[in-house]
Amino acid sequence: MSRKNISQEKIIQSFIASAFEKSPGATSLSDISEILGIKKASLYNHFESRDAMYDATLAFCGDEIAKVGFLAENTIDIIIKNKTSVQTLFKRLITRFFNLFENEPLFEMYSFVRCEQYFNIKALEIVRRENQRVYDDIYKIIETFSAVGKIKQKSEKEIGESASILSSVLIQNRDIYIANRKETVRQNPESGAGSLFALPTDDQALNKIMKTCEIILKNFLDL
Repeated sequence: MSRKNISQEKIIQSFIASAFEKSPGATSLSDISEILGIKKASLYNHFESRDAMYDATLAFCGDEIAKVGFLAENTIDIIIKNKTSVQTLFKRLITRFFNLFENEPLFEMYSFVRCEQYFNIKALEIVRRENQRVYDDIYKIIETFSAVGKIKQKSEKEIGESASILSSVLIQNRDIYIANRKETVRQNPESGAGSLFALPTDDQALNKIMKTCEIILKNFLDL
């Protein structure tokens, strides 16, 4: 690959790809240059150090993850127009949420950040912000259902408690779900990481998560 075809973004993407296979900490400049088909020294034309490359990769992952929310387009309008039930809406949004995070490249970025949250405060902040967005989105959904009378009217405290529990359960189960999907690739290295993204959704695992969420919704929203 010629030098003119190398960019910071391509280097970042290569860092993410290598980190998916080896972990961020085990990824070397040699690994990245090998993926790109260039000499290791050429990387310094774009980043002054591996640390700078790592920081840029983490920031890139954070920016991309920040674009993803639990709410889908027009979700609130659909509730206001009385075009869905609580159970139906959450089932659709949960399925969408899991599907988003099991697809490339978000899957690899998610894996990068979640792996690094225990070693890097910036990675932890990305995780915290994403968790907060999920909570905020679920709070807004429940608040809107309460406002339009589709559920028993709830106080801010009650809505907050429901959103907190449901978002925590979803995030925890999403993390487990994705970890299991990643292990599938690790156990089948001959197929390559890309094989993960051709795998069908694990409906059995997703159905178990749905049932757990249904119980929470019934108990806290009086459905």
